[in-house]
Amino acid sequence: MGARPLLNRRLAGMGTTIFAEMSALATATGSINLGQGFPDTDGPEEVREAAVRALREGRGNQYPPGPGVPELREAIAEHQQRFHGLTYDPDREVLVTAGATEAIAAALLALLEPGDEVIAFEPFYDSYAACIAMAGAVRVPLTLRQPAFRPDLDELRSLITPRTRLLLINTPHNPTGTVLTPEELAAIAELAVEHDLLVITDEVYEHLVFDGAHHPLAALPGMRERTVAISSAGKTFSFTGWKVGWVTGAPELVAAVRTAKQYLTYVSAGPFQYAVAEALRLPDAYFAEFRAELHRKRDLLAAGLTEAGFRVFEPQGTYFITTDITPLGEKDGIEFCRALPARCGVVAIPNAVFYDRTEIGLAQVRFAFCKRESVLREAVERLHRL
Repeated sequence: MGARPLLNRRLAGMGTTIFAEMSALATATGSINLGQGFPDTDGPEEVREAAVRALREGRGNQYPPGPGVPELREAIAEHQQRFHGLTYDPDREVLVTAGATEAIAAALLALLEPGDEVIAFEPFYDSYAACIAMAGAVRVPLTLRQPAFRPDLDELRSLITPRTRLLLINTPHNPTGTVLTPEELAAIAELAVEHDLLVITDEVYEHLVFDGAHHPLAALPGMRERTVAISSAGKTFSFTGWKVGWVTGAPELVAAVRTAKQYLTYVSAGPFQYAVAEALRLPDAYFAEFRAELHRKRDLLAAGLTEAGFRVFEPQGTYFITTDITPLGEKDGIEFCRALPARCGVVAIPNAVFYDRTEIGLAQVRFAFCKRESVLREAVERLHRL
């Protein structure tokens, strides 16, 4: 097969994800997995029963419509109006995807051409880098620096060049937990309009904001027609394995994303789409109670990590807490995380894998708190052995 590498050069260095490696390590060592962001309990029983009912009634067992089942598209449009005051046509401006991950991939593959530049917050969720690479585009990091992890808007302006095609905005932000303020969003919107940039917003943690509030960028002047907004059911309803996500945006943007999406999965999660339609219509009390529960868990784990000797950067949202391990006498988060299961039976994720310039985040380690409180307490007890 010659000297040419088998793996496409654009994906060089993007082998097994850190999540797969650390989850396998958790299984092999019997450790508590605070690495990958998935809950250890299922979501609402009525939502699970809705999926069972759809299966039994034969709804979604065959290929659903390419854009998603009408019931779900209508529920997504209702959700955007109910929570954000945004009006979308469910037939032309909503697209159902195989989780937010496929939505991100389809949007980037649809909207980018080789050589285009994409500005994204660093540290960034690992699929961003892979999808930008697969599109042949160039990622340009805007680094969020500890301890505040706020975007430097002057730096953002300086990063824009004639080759800049798109801004990839993640708020609430994984892994830092930063939630963009209305002032920050307004400044980003002004830059996007001034330079005629497209914007993709990853908003999967929109219902998990503990300090402040989530404000969609698409609601700002001049942004609806240039913004592809992405979210999903996994994080909000604790059914991450169902992989039901969605895109909302102007008809031309959604049509472009749908063109790429149809050659990825085509369709997915038929019966689950009907269940998610019901989930999105749950009363406000569900969303408030879910957020309050995760808020308590954040505070529990943050206090425990502080007591164990970590420097804790308290997140405003998401499932995750970023810490600094230097107070423990450690410098390398990757080696620290690989050794942690043997040392005290806990798995975490090194933030360095989310940076292009790994040295910036080398001492940062991320812990997930979307677990049962008893599990978090046991993890904290184990971490005290450090």
